[in-house]
Amino acid sequence: MKKSEKAIEFFSNNFNCAQSVLAVFAQDFGLSEDQCLKISCAFGGGIGRQQLTCGAVTGALMALGLKYGRGLKDDNQKKAETYQKTVEFMKEFKKKHGSINCKELLQGLDMGIEEDMKKINELKLHDTICVECVKDAVEIAEKMIS
Repeated sequence: MKKSEKAIEFFSNNFNCAQSVLAVFAQDFGLSEDQCLKISCAFGGGIGRQQLTCGAVTGALMALGLKYGRGLKDDNQKKAETYQKTVEFMKEFKKKHGSINCKELLQGLDMGIEEDMKKINELKLHDTICVECVKDAVEIAEKMIS
């Protein structure tokens, strides 16, 4: 099963967008899926359902951080490389979706407003837009990591 398919499976089983993206990279970095699900849980719905940066984006950036990020024994070049990869990822994601902002991706609808949430559900935006964001975030990150 492809990583993007597994991510969609996580998302379809009530894990949020950030969790669904990061968890599929767990094995690549010696982490458990459970650890990744817990680490990324707060980032779903645009960071705690505030609809800021898309959770699929933040999940992918965490995976890029695991690959390229600066640790205790690394020099500052690792940080610069991570920032460069972040910019590259964001450009690619924006090219595909027009934004990295959760609220913008969800047609300006606010998950914190009951009427808007009903509209999001009626339009099945989580099943269409969010699923595409999860799939694309995984595929972009996977390409950058390999």
